[in-house]
Amino acid sequence: MSESATAFAARLRARFPSALVKVALPRGEVGMVLAASEWRAACLALRDEFGFEVLADLCGVDHLGYGTDEWDTDVSSEGFSRGVEGRGPGRFRYGETPSQQLPEPDGEGAIPLPENRFSGVAQLLSISNNRRLRVTCHAPDDALPSVDSLCDVWPGVNWFEREAFDLFGIVFPGHPDLRRILTDYGFIGHPFRKDFPLIGNVEVRYDAEKQRVIYEPVTSVEPRVLVPRVIRDDARYETTVGESRDLPAPHVCGHGVAGDSK
Repeated sequence: MSESATAFAARLRARFPSALVKVALPRGEVGMVLAASEWRAACLALRDEFGFEVLADLCGVDHLGYGTDEWDTDVSSEGFSRGVEGRGPGRFRYGETPSQQLPEPDGEGAIPLPENRFSGVAQLLSISNNRRLRVTCHAPDDALPSVDSLCDVWPGVNWFEREAFDLFGIVFPGHPDLRRILTDYGFIGHPFRKDFPLIGNVEVRYDAEKQRVIYEPVTSVEPRVLVPRVIRDDARYETTVGESRDLPAPHVCGHGVAGDSK
């Protein structure tokens, strides 16, 4: 690969003027963001004109709560601890949905929802040119996120798109067989969405009267987050006191310990 990442990015900008092309230096990772209306045509050009013959992966992304942090990592003389404040993405009970704004972890102010919540991200590989490219497409409608299928461009993307539909609820028009691939039949919701309850929507139990397994809304489980807490004792003072009490080691001479009487 003789062409540098910046030169390759410049070629992409010239070919796709409306796309957003970025280079992460010094790693040389090139990423491109395309509009939904240009997604399929641009991917076809990347395959035929730029030599990206392989689509290595495609996944969905949920940007809800992006840039926020619920972890408090302040360090004090009493030790180091982490805790969760407030209610953020994923910490919802059955039947709850996020409002138009997410509360900040400290409870002050609010964080607006992202302009485009869902995205499809494809990882492309050019074996002939020894080059990789990340291509992103933001779904324009959060209520029904939709990104054109690439099955006719790279047939191997079939199951990847089914997975993104199953886990994120992203629809891929043009897909020949878009149905769930990982979750059970009749599953409610999309488990990789950040507003999907951590406890799930339904619970499974065996009903002795009906003599079968039944599904029902979650009633016996409360939202719970495993919060690691580490307390490190400050032992510097005790160490200093102990060192000050240490006696000097006795001097050893050729005839034994100095001061010994025979």
